[in-house]
Amino acid sequence: MEQHILYQDAVELLKGMIAIPSISREEAGTAELIAGFLSSKGIPVERLHNNVWARNRWYDPAKPTILLNSHHDTVKPNPAYTRDPFAPTVEEGRLYGLGSNDAGASGVSMLAAFRHFYDREDLKYNLIVAITAEEENSGHDGLEAVIPHLGPIDFAIVGEPTLMQLAIAERGLVVIDCVAHGRAGHAAREEGDNAIYRALPDIEWFRTFRFPKESDLFGAVKMTVTIIEAGSQHNVVPAECRFTVDIRVTDRYTNEEVIEEIRRHVSCDVVPRSTRLKPSSIDPAHPIVQAGVALGRTTYGSPTTSDQALLDVPSLKLGVGDSARSHSADEFVYLSEIEEGIGLYIQMLERIL
Repeated sequence: MEQHILYQDAVELLKGMIAIPSISREEAGTAELIAGFLSSKGIPVERLHNNVWARNRWYDPAKPTILLNSHHDTVKPNPAYTRDPFAPTVEEGRLYGLGSNDAGASGVSMLAAFRHFYDREDLKYNLIVAITAEEENSGHDGLEAVIPHLGPIDFAIVGEPTLMQLAIAERGLVVIDCVAHGRAGHAAREEGDNAIYRALPDIEWFRTFRFPKESDLFGAVKMTVTIIEAGSQHNVVPAECRFTVDIRVTDRYTNEEVIEEIRRHVSCDVVPRSTRLKPSSIDPAHPIVQAGVALGRTTYGSPTTSDQALLDVPSLKLGVGDSARSHSADEFVYLSEIEEGIGLYIQMLERIL
């Protein structure tokens, strides 16, 4: 199919998505729109919750499979908006609207690339395109719910705004809640065991410890104490001191390995809120990365977290738009970025399919 038709369809679909509010967990309208779009092109659609996916016409379970994934949910509009966030408007080559950049442009461009290859019988890989929900709030009814229904995946391309550069690794995220225990007593007498003082050596450890293995892309695992709470009144020695630590995990460790290392060094109780947002990476020598490099793309490590964290296969984050515009007021994407993105997705996939 000619790329200018794919581009025109992509822009019109994105305008339709912007016009339908799709805050995380409230994406039914855009899910219906995307499903209807694919059906109108003669492509059978599968759906679970507010997630929509499709397979290439000649899908063969004996072949390896590439997953193309982006999300259609958005954050709530930034209070500083000067425009209607749900009014798709084109001015001076920019398409304005909530979700235009993060990550609607990547989603519609992936759909265009998928359509380009949909009818091909000679592909070395299957293609699955999945436009999923609840990415912005790391919900359980988004990509995580879809993965068991897709079958084996060889590798994935995750559509997020990267200026169509190659994010070959992404930090994981673990948030832990810590509790240091003491014994209550009167502050005026030599009573009690101050839990704040008990917590101080552990807090200092989080501030100064460096994990031995450092990432070529990210450097060290980063740990930051971000919340602390203790005490109820001025004259009572606190029996508990609670604090929270934000941990950005590199591709050199699993989340579980980081938790295990922490517990070996601190005396407080350590409870992770979740370990599901894992660090992600793909070998720089992987054919899809090399296909992008051959087209003039550069590689880097992404500091932000996406649905890539939910995948247990090699994955590349690559998409249309600029991460700096995400969640900003008067969000926009350049129409030229969509046109370029469709072409680059097709050219990269062509080199390996």
